[in-house]
Amino acid sequence: MKATAFLISIAVMAMSFTPAHAATPAELLATYRTDAAQATPNFQPSAQRGAEFFARRFNVSAKMPACTSCHTDKPTQPGRHVVTDKTIKPLAPAANPERFTELAKAEKWFGRNCKEVVGRECTAAEKADFVAFMMEVRP
Repeated sequence: MKATAFLISIAVMAMSFTPAHAATPAELLATYRTDAAQATPNFQPSAQRGAEFFARRFNVSAKMPACTSCHTDKPTQPGRHVVTDKTIKPLAPAANPERFTELAKAEKWFGRNCKEVVGRECTAAEKADFVAFMMEVRP
């Protein structure tokens, strides 16, 4: 009987395990929406706010005043990092299916880019809006 209870508890824990990555941009968006709703109840992501955020000039950095500095104003096209001159794959999942499929990778780049461009960490709401916008962009 104890062995059965033990196996059941292991099965329950395995089913409740949340993977460290999202399988789709929609799942990543849901994660950020949930996080944003903790600060703002009933928060709903907005592609419109995401588009405005993407185009906004923050002027924290002279070389990177906006997301578009490196990513261009067309998220379906490759960009180029203004400091390293490295090519950047398109941001829009419609043009680059790898985008927004891994939470750890998304957090790494949001962390780095928000600090460099926005001058601070982005909020969960800003990330949700940004992903919502990128999910709507089509070639």
